Amino acid sequence: MNCNESSRKPARLPSWLKKRFSCAGEYNKVTGLLDDLHLCTVCSAAHCPNRSECYGKGTATFMIMGEICTRGCRFCAVPKGIPAPLREDEPQAIAQASERMGLKYVVITSVTRDDLPDGGAEHFARTITALREKTTGVRVEVLTPDFLGSRSAIDAVLAANPDVFDHNLETVERLYEPIRPAGVKGHRPSYSRSLDVLSYVAGKQSRPRVKSGLMLGAGETDDETNQALRDLRKAGVEILTLGQYLAPSANHWPVDRYVEPARFEQWRELALKMGFSTVFAGPFVRSSYRAQEVFEQK
Repeated sequence: MNCNESSRKPARLPSWLKKRFSCAGEYNKVTGLLDDLHLCTVCSAAHCPNRSECYGKGTATFMIMGEICTRGCRFCAVPKGIPAPLREDEPQAIAQASERMGLKYVVITSVTRDDLPDGGAEHFARTITALREKTTGVRVEVLTPDFLGSRSAIDAVLAANPDVFDHNLETVERLYEPIRPAGVKGHRPSYSRSLDVLSYVAGKQSRPRVKSGLMLGAGETDDETNQALRDLRKAGVEILTLGQYLAPSANHWPVDRYVEPARFEQWRELALKMGFSTVFAGPFVRSSYRAQEVFEQK
């Protein structure tokens, strides 16, 4: 087990991280529908390596509140700056897209909107409500920002009764400051704040399942990853995702190493022993990758 941070440049992309991209069949149908309704997915905005597979299966993770983020995280491909005003009909458009795609499980995420008084919490709630009104029995998972720790904002999202509340810790405590600097509004993410958000949701008497995720290969040590897992479990997280960090460009935070699939399996087994109910780990795993499948692994 290597517990020393490495400053070396990782080797060429290994074979287990090479994936064919296909634009056939359902992929074109999904992209056409999204274009028609003027909707954005995190799959495209974040350059997710799984978007061909997911679109090909007729699934997508909707990204609400625009395509400009007020934070400046160095691992993320989403553009940073001052976002446009909220699109008032967006919740209904997402509900319409989900109905046309025949979705029974919908994942909703967003850019961080530090420019809004509630961080966009009410917009999340409106989107959940619109989905439920359009499709009977639909399951909804939300992947939210930290809302600057506002409990009233978190409560607004929870009041709409999502089935899963996901907020990613992303990385270990030592890397938070260098990887996640202050955004355009002067706010920066906080390791302890993210844990507080998860703990607050987990402490609710009537609550959704609580989910979070970490990127591996950004320069963290094994001891630091162990501690982050312990912190997440202590916060009450039930569902955990672990995936390989891939830099969107040469200007983003560099990849320190490529974690082998066998090592991801070791982390999965360790996390299960720690008490997580569901752990999805692997090089291509992302927060919302196969989210319905992960949710059903109870």
